[in-house]
Amino acid sequence: MTDKDKKAMRTTTMKQRLAVLLPAFIFAVMQLSGCAGLQNKDVENTESVHSKASYHYSLSVLLRNEGKLAEATEEMKQAVAADSDSAYLTIELISLYAEQGDISSAIARGEEALDKHPENADLHLIMGGLYLNIQEYAKAVREHKKVIELDPKNLIAHLYLGIIFAEEKRFSKAEETFKKMLKIDPDNIMGVYYYGKVLEKMQRLSEAEKMFKKAMSLNPYFEMALFDLAALYEKQEKLDKAIEVYRKYLAIDPGRINLRVRTGELLIKKKKYEEAEKEFREVLKIDSNNRDIRVALGLLYYDMNKLDQAIEEFKTVLQQNLTDDKVRYLLATTYEQKGDNANAIEEYQDIAATSDLYVGSQIRSAILYKNEGKMKEAIDLIQGALKKKTDQVPLYLFLSALYEDNNDVSAAENILQEGIRRAPQNIDLRYALGVLYDKARRYDESLDTMQNILTIDPNHAETLNFIGYSYAERGVNLDEAEKMILRALEIKPGSGYLLDSLGWVYFQKNKLSNAEKYLKQALELLPEETDVIEHVGDLYVRQKKMKEARTMYERVLKIDPKNESVQKKLENITGKKQ
Repeated sequence: MTDKDKKAMRTTTMKQRLAVLLPAFIFAVMQLSGCAGLQNKDVENTESVHSKASYHYSLSVLLRNEGKLAEATEEMKQAVAADSDSAYLTIELISLYAEQGDISSAIARGEEALDKHPENADLHLIMGGLYLNIQEYAKAVREHKKVIELDPKNLIAHLYLGIIFAEEKRFSKAEETFKKMLKIDPDNIMGVYYYGKVLEKMQRLSEAEKMFKKAMSLNPYFEMALFDLAALYEKQEKLDKAIEVYRKYLAIDPGRINLRVRTGELLIKKKKYEEAEKEFREVLKIDSNNRDIRVALGLLYYDMNKLDQAIEEFKTVLQQNLTDDKVRYLLATTYEQKGDNANAIEEYQDIAATSDLYVGSQIRSAILYKNEGKMKEAIDLIQGALKKKTDQVPLYLFLSALYEDNNDVSAAENILQEGIRRAPQNIDLRYALGVLYDKARRYDESLDTMQNILTIDPNHAETLNFIGYSYAERGVNLDEAEKMILRALEIKPGSGYLLDSLGWVYFQKNKLSNAEKYLKQALELLPEETDVIEHVGDLYVRQKKMKEARTMYERVLKIDPKNESVQKKLENITGKKQ
């Protein structure tokens, strides 16, 4: 075998291994020194190697092949001790350290060896890989540049150097490196692929697409290029092209479940539900018990309003695993959508108290009872859930709302107070209590509660707005109200509700140009919000623009025909009873 043949064999071996191992650099490093190509050196150098070194080397190789890496390392150390001038034996020892994850020992040995063999390209190459593994990029760049200096056509050094530049976001340097690499070997699949990755990072998407396509033409089974090309199309919302990529691969390897699933997901995005269903059904032919596919099918049927078929899929999953609470929740939701409240409640109630979905399932059940006019059952259900889950704030909030809907304000207040005792720093509970007091016209208690929230979180925008708007409604503390709402707007700029509150403060301060500015901004953001529309109508009345005011009030009544306050205001303008 000629030197040229050996070099070609080594390059081919490296290409194959890199295709499999990148970017897991540690394993790649192991292969760089322990590959078949380097072992050819042993054949050439056997006669010059001391017999003791050869003996320990051979034992090390046997032990390594048996997976006994620690023993192999000890034998290789003895081989190196016997022939300390052999760069090859040192490289083999370094690779054994790396294979066991002992990178520090590998680097220490390598640095010692470089002092003896500063012109050994293989030694610089493995050191570059080791430095890359521990993300010492400057040293890795130095070593790979040295390899290229010693061996200008070394593809592996070019490849890793380009990858390092890309990792450091030095994309122009990465591009330059990959161009040089591809000038040496235009069809190097890893060079083509990683050059495509760099072009994508540089937002040169059409060029990246060409590189990924070329990589796939070199190897139709090259999955990294496949996924990146499809992802590139998805990023550009070219879903049909992404689907085409996956389907081309599936034509070669129809059993790839993950690709079929992704194809189905993209078809759903395109609202091609029947085609998505076919893809999922193909998966079930391969794996009839695939839980994720049956769930996906169930959700697909739900979206298609094929509720009975969705129920069938979810039930099939539950037959395999009765404790699958996520699927049980989906089944209950589907029954709910179908209007079958009894079965929905039954499924919700079968969700274990230990499940993350327990609280949501209890609240959904209570909503169904409430919608059927069974308020007692709804309240009893949440009370029972609270006995099991005393730390769940949503249950306190929901039970309070049920009591309030049942005209039992005292019970609503008590349950919120109980929640606050258990979670004194919880802002949602305190805010709900403040709103409850406000509805009950207990304004001082409402404001005290809201002020307490600001001691916990001075930047709670909703509370700042609540207090500011409350002042504005009552026409008091208007300067303070303005400051609080402006502060809230700094926290949540562009909020339509905050803009409305600020406009209303200016209305109360009779700064009508400011009021008009902010109320109209709020109306643009919240065109269906009746309070905002009414405020604009009130502004027009004060500006004596009665025609415009009438338009606003009529707009409110189209949305809320029973709004008595606005009816009276419209009567005052038109002189007609609404």
